[in-house]
Amino acid sequence: MVTIKVPETLYSYFEQAGNLVRMHAGAQIYMQGDQANRLYLIKKGRVRVYYISSKGEELTLEIVEKGRIFGESSFLSQSTRQTTVDAVNEVELVSCTLEELYPYLNQSKELTFILFQLLSNTCWHLAHQLKRSTFYNRHEKVASFLLDETAHSNIDKAISENCLPYSHEELSVCLGLNRVTVTKVLNDFKQKGWIQLQYKRILIINRKALTTFLHTLAQEF
Repeated sequence: MVTIKVPETLYSYFEQAGNLVRMHAGAQIYMQGDQANRLYLIKKGRVRVYYISSKGEELTLEIVEKGRIFGESSFLSQSTRQTTVDAVNEVELVSCTLEELYPYLNQSKELTFILFQLLSNTCWHLAHQLKRSTFYNRHEKVASFLLDETAHSNIDKAISENCLPYSHEELSVCLGLNRVTVTKVLNDFKQKGWIQLQYKRILIINRKALTTFLHTLAQEF
């Protein structure tokens, strides 16, 4: 599925409605349980959206990059944040409330359409995440993630087709798996000739084999 982004030509609507926020790598933007009253457009950098269990375990839902919005829970009146969001690197955000953005939605049909697309994209992603975490084993989880993330080049994530610039640790965080487990799975794929491993880079050299590996499971659901 192609990632939907807000084109730079529409950034001005968010900038007029809200204010610019700059945050350093590792800074927390909001925490699970906080009042949901603002949404954010990423102008620069990447953020990590994750869920924290009652035992303190973290499950990464997505790494969100330039041109996308997060904090959609603010669309619901008197809601609280269901996730925590941290800056992955240096980020520039435009923060605004839905009420502040309303007048500009009336001015631009394109902006309204993009927001609906973004919400639909988020729903699809969460459903896919649920399927992966619930029904896939460790090999299938890794294969699915590699295929999904490299389906299209994404300069804002430094991803090119068939090349994922992630370390084993970063991949384990995204999948909620132990790093040792991820390393074992990647080595299995490497031995099969499906991928190559470089320093903080995973190269897919046999995409068809990885896709076939998931094909039977995908037909079951």
